[in-house]
Amino acid sequence: MTKQPYPILYSLHNCPYAIRARMALVKAKQVVEIRSIKLSNKPIEMVEVSPKGSVPVLVLPKPMNDEPLLVIDESLDIMLWALNKSDPYNLLQQTHRNELDEMLDFIKHFENRFIPALEAYAAAKRYHQENRAELRKVCEGELVQLEGLLNKHRFLLSDKESLVDIALVPFIRKLARVDKPWFRDGPFPYVRDWLNGYLNSRLFSEVMTQYDIWHEHQNAVYFGDKNKLGNKK
Repeated sequence: MTKQPYPILYSLHNCPYAIRARMALVKAKQVVEIRSIKLSNKPIEMVEVSPKGSVPVLVLPKPMNDEPLLVIDESLDIMLWALNKSDPYNLLQQTHRNELDEMLDFIKHFENRFIPALEAYAAAKRYHQENRAELRKVCEGELVQLEGLLNKHRFLLSDKESLVDIALVPFIRKLARVDKPWFRDGPFPYVRDWLNGYLNSRLFSEVMTQYDIWHEHQNAVYFGDKNKLGNKK
């Protein structure tokens, strides 16, 4: 049996959770075999290792001994795995342990409040529900806080990019796409500039590369550090 050379990442092109995992992998200069999927036709191989059936899922190379396969199927855990292996941009800012704890608390607070509101608002817009403006107000409340932070410094926590920025930006991108005129004209210029800085970057172009849907008989497709990939396609 040929040894699996790199971790396998099951991913979905526009899923914010998958996007932030891919962002962290690029920032950490890690290489993975990427398998782009459709949620309407999930690969059996993915569901077998992660029965919850959502992306991203990272499957680490199988140990040579009888140790169990290691699977990471939470996006934030994938980000931390990648950045703990290599963090050349110091996104974890681990001068002191409590700095990482504070970042994780910030992210969890945002996820608990913003993401359910975003999903409800996006659904209301899609189905032309009359309460979509009301649902959007919860999202706006979080944007007000982010706007205040970005008014003080270039990134959310300071003038240096951190884990928080790349963990949140895919969800702000999703919000901006729900009603583009509203987001463009809304009172959040610093959030827009911060978001556009990512959307117009080489990083995001690499992260948003489109891949064909994976099938089990195709050759491996690799994503990540081009210096490590060499001539592999």
